[in-house]
Amino acid sequence: MKSKILARLLLLSIPLLAGRAEPDNGLAPEVTDLNAKDVSYEREKSLPYLEKPFISLAPREKKDQLPVGTLGKDGGDKKLVLDYARKLAEKSENPKSGKTDSLLIAYKGKLLFESYFRRGRANYPHYQMSITKSYTAMALGRAMQLGYLSMEDLDKPVVSFLKEINLDQLAKGADKITLDQAMQMRSGIRLPKKKIGEIVHKPDLLKGQGQARAYLQFSQDLPDLPDSSLQPFKYQAADTVLTMQVLDAVVPGTAEGFIREQLLKPLGIVHYGWQKDLSGLPKSAAGSSFLSRDMVKMGLLILNQGEWNGKQHLPESFVTKATSPLLFSGTTRTDYGYFWWSQEITVQGKDYNCIQGRGAGGQFIFTFPTLELVVVATAHNKGMGTMLRTLPHKLIPAFNAK
Repeated sequence: MKSKILARLLLLSIPLLAGRAEPDNGLAPEVTDLNAKDVSYEREKSLPYLEKPFISLAPREKKDQLPVGTLGKDGGDKKLVLDYARKLAEKSENPKSGKTDSLLIAYKGKLLFESYFRRGRANYPHYQMSITKSYTAMALGRAMQLGYLSMEDLDKPVVSFLKEINLDQLAKGADKITLDQAMQMRSGIRLPKKKIGEIVHKPDLLKGQGQARAYLQFSQDLPDLPDSSLQPFKYQAADTVLTMQVLDAVVPGTAEGFIREQLLKPLGIVHYGWQKDLSGLPKSAAGSSFLSRDMVKMGLLILNQGEWNGKQHLPESFVTKATSPLLFSGTTRTDYGYFWWSQEITVQGKDYNCIQGRGAGGQFIFTFPTLELVVVATAHNKGMGTMLRTLPHKLIPAFNAK
């Protein structure tokens, strides 16, 4: 019996230490002896490429609150999905589109397809860039569900929540920036480049609410517009920082503890990383790290209008607004909500709404509400890669798109 156990351990460990996908036992590739402190952007870059891609049409049940099924049996065209996954797995020297690390697909509430390539590991949280903004929005929604904020509070000035900030020191108009504006990237904050350099070299001034104060104080004066909705869209970290600061100000304890205990833990998300900002709060523009399977949960939470396991985890009204096309971003048929993107995509002559969390390098959550479809991809490409353009056209036809 002992010899069988030892042989089993050797089978599991030797290929993984070499950076290979497990070829025989059907287990997704993992990093061995992994501790939470090991999760970092730098260590992830040092992970060796898998020698073989791992592709599963029947993901394993892991008791992680993510229901599983079988591709084909529970929906989906196996051939179309496999053709696309194998294409992603092909060796490529293209730095913008050849570095996909994982592709996972959930359909009608079940994970039906799980694959890992290159640096992808089932147990290693993948570093997330701007998609961290989308998770920040979810954290604020969780605070609403628990009664620490209301939908009406979205229209209140950010500074009304930040009691440590002296209003007399702020740029003209900065005291009127609402949470609604900040979450649409319409705060109007504009920091001169010279001032940014000066601020960064004074980290002690940015602790706690000092970071929000710096943005509001050193911004150029905001234009006096007749309607706040006329404030132009600008994709920037300042607006997400204001949102995280409000979260920290209204919840019991800290934003970090709230995110861990109230947003993530009830979803079965316990193995993740989230870097700290200069303020000491969790970063909000980039800096989180999540397992690909946990990213699927985030997509399902959006798909189900904030419901998880029969309970309302986020307010339905907040999810609806956060994922609605609140403003046109300037890109063809692409709109913005509260740190979530929405896009109308035409495939085979039919239009589909796609709600997206996006991160540079290639971290994506694609949610197709009319298809009950969630697709997650991670990569280490340069820029956004080509997945935004290609994935919907490859996978929508595989899931009842006729």
